[in-house]
Amino acid sequence: MVSELLLQLVLAAIAVVANALSAFAGGGAGLVQLPALILLGLPFASALATHKLASVALGLGAAGRHWRASSLDPYLSLLVLLAGVPGVWIGASSVMALPDRIATAALGLLTLSLGLYSTRRPALGQTDRVVKHNGQQKLIGIAVLFGIGVLNGSLTSGSGLFVTLWLVRWFGLSYPRAVAHTLILVGLAWNGTGALVLGFSGEIRWNWVPALIVGSLIGGYLGAHLSLKQGSQLVKRGFEYLSLLMGFSLLIQSL
Repeated sequence: MVSELLLQLVLAAIAVVANALSAFAGGGAGLVQLPALILLGLPFASALATHKLASVALGLGAAGRHWRASSLDPYLSLLVLLAGVPGVWIGASSVMALPDRIATAALGLLTLSLGLYSTRRPALGQTDRVVKHNGQQKLIGIAVLFGIGVLNGSLTSGSGLFVTLWLVRWFGLSYPRAVAHTLILVGLAWNGTGALVLGFSGEIRWNWVPALIVGSLIGGYLGAHLSLKQGSQLVKRGFEYLSLLMGFSLLIQSL
């Protein structure tokens, strides 16, 4: 009884830390939460399915804070949903052809590149920019969101950071607003879709889910609150540090 209570408290604490970091920087909960679930004894498939389901609560926690701040753009939100959700479904329904080590190394290099790209552009994402796209540019934006959706469904972590930077770079959002869109839309709709598909596999560890959900709700709200209070520069730095940390971590895992 005592050991089970201690396990639930540990799970909740892990979820608070992982999701607070993610809600502040715009992604990366899987960097902490997924390896922790594996270290606590879950097989990879079960850890991934359980993590995806619990991550939906991150979107709920962040939504509660960002909704009050009216951070979301309705048109862009619809675009992220329509472009990304089919990609998530496809990614979660199929097994990646690449071996795990190669896929992990590739994701690590891509994530590192996100952080390096942002650090070399000090003005990036400091304020909202008015961006007018022609038809071809809109298609590029949709195609990239679809591709990130496939990654979200099929890989373990990192896709939220890709969405955040793409919303900043291509759609002209400031970092805090990009983080808001990522947390709510990816956290709720994308992760919800992935959890639904993976849930049919029967791999979810249901008795771990309540503690993870409570922790995700608390962490998501706290991280979103800090993101809104601290401003674009600090959120940008948080995004960069987390991208670099995640990239190095994934490269080490692939060795």
